[in-house]
Amino acid sequence: MSTLGNGVDIVENVRIFKAIKNKKFIKRIFSNKEIQLSKKYSNKTRYYAKRFAAKEAFYKALGTGLRYNYSFKDITIKNDKNGKPNIEINEKIKQMMIKKFNLKKFKIHLSLADENKHSIAFVILDKI
Repeated sequence: MSTLGNGVDIVENVRIFKAIKNKKFIKRIFSNKEIQLSKKYSNKTRYYAKRFAAKEAFYKALGTGLRYNYSFKDITIKNDKNGKPNIEINEKIKQMMIKKFNLKKFKIHLSLADENKHSIAFVILDKI
């Protein structure tokens, strides 16, 4: 595998704590699946903070930012049955990656962590 890009983001949890009080913020940033999954987590601040950081880190790894009509809702951060986080991308992002990197297969690696004051995400994009 060769690395196509990497991105990291850190966010202050208190910033997200304040932001998620606004339901418009949640609906603008997070996918319906993420909003539904949040219901099983008692600490909504850390749940949303890690996912916000992951979305930022993903777009940094792509090197595009949110230009070209991309949205935070184009990707969903979820956990597998063992709790490992992963990124699910929609077709628009998948097609952009295929075109941008001239490839058909790629792997997205995601690591998340949080403490009382901060949440962090690290993303690596690899060519398979």
